[in-house]
Amino acid sequence: MSGVLRTVNRVLLGLAGLVLVCVGGGVLAAATGLSVPSWWPWSGKNDVLLSEADRDRWRSDGWWWPTVIAVLAVLVVLALWWLLAQLRRARLSEVLVDSGDGEGALLRGRALEGVLAAEAESLDGVARARVVLTGKRSTPQARVRLLMEPHAAPDKALGRLTDEALAHARDSAGLARLPAEVRLRAVKHRAERVS
Repeated sequence: MSGVLRTVNRVLLGLAGLVLVCVGGGVLAAATGLSVPSWWPWSGKNDVLLSEADRDRWRSDGWWWPTVIAVLAVLVVLALWWLLAQLRRARLSEVLVDSGDGEGALLRGRALEGVLAAEAESLDGVARARVVLTGKRSTPQARVRLLMEPHAAPDKALGRLTDEALAHARDSAGLARLPAEVRLRAVKHRAERVS
C-alpha cells in the first residue's frame, strides 16, 4: 500500500510542479514582453491579475474577501502540511525476515519496534525507550531514544543496548546488520538536599 501512496504522491507532486512552471513561465513571459498565445489571459507588461473592476465587483458583498482569504489560508496550511509530510522519514511497516526457504517472511515493523523497545527498557538505568525503524524492508535501520535514570551510566547502557537488544533483534530477523542511531536523554529530577 505504501508503494501506491508513494507513486500517487510523486504523480501529484510532478503535476503540481508542471502547472506551477507553466503558469509562472507564462506570467514571466508576458511581463517581460515576450509573445504569448492569444488565449493567455495576461498578454502585456501592464496587465494585472485582478483588474480594478474585478476587485470592485464583489466589494458590496461582505462575505467575498473573508472567504477568499480563508480559502487561501487553508491552501497554505495544507501545502505546509504536505511539505512537512515529505520531509518526515517514513516509518518502516514491515521487515523482510530470512526464513531459510529462499522466499523470506514479512515481520510487522511495529512488532520488531515493540520488542526492541521492551528489551531496551529492561536494561539497568533506562526509564523509557522508543524505537522507530526506517529504511528499506531488507535493510532496516533503527532510531532509538533512551530516557535515562539519574543513576545510569550512559556508556554501559549504550554498550548493553548494542550487544544485547540490537544484536538479538538483528539475529532474530536474520539481518546481516542493523545500524542504529541512539539518542540519550536524562530524566528530569528534583535536586536532592544534603544535610
